[in-house]
Amino acid sequence: MLNLKKCIPCEEKVPPLSGEQVYEYLTQIPGWTLSQDEKNIFRTYTFTDFIGAVDFVNHIADIAEQEGHHPDIAIHYNNVTLTLWTHAVGGLSENDFILAAKIDSMRI
Repeated sequence: MLNLKKCIPCEEKVPPLSGEQVYEYLTQIPGWTLSQDEKNIFRTYTFTDFIGAVDFVNHIADIAEQEGHHPDIAIHYNNVTLTLWTHAVGGLSENDFILAAKIDSMRI
């Protein structure tokens, strides 16, 4: 289970995941979408109000700091869109899927 793993630091020499690996990991994080260029994954969460959205983001910040891996976050009133990709490899790494799984586990 991805949510039980720990993110590890990535180095630029590590290649991004292959398309086959990405699709395998996607099956483990329902609700997340692969971008058209296949370089990131994203998901939008909806809350009852702005405060609910901000509270969610604050919880995500704690998880992201613990994992040393940080999403791009966009808040639009009661919607939070998270985008994950690994800058060091210029695409997706296992860390992106680990963090997505941990965020989903937190929200349940």
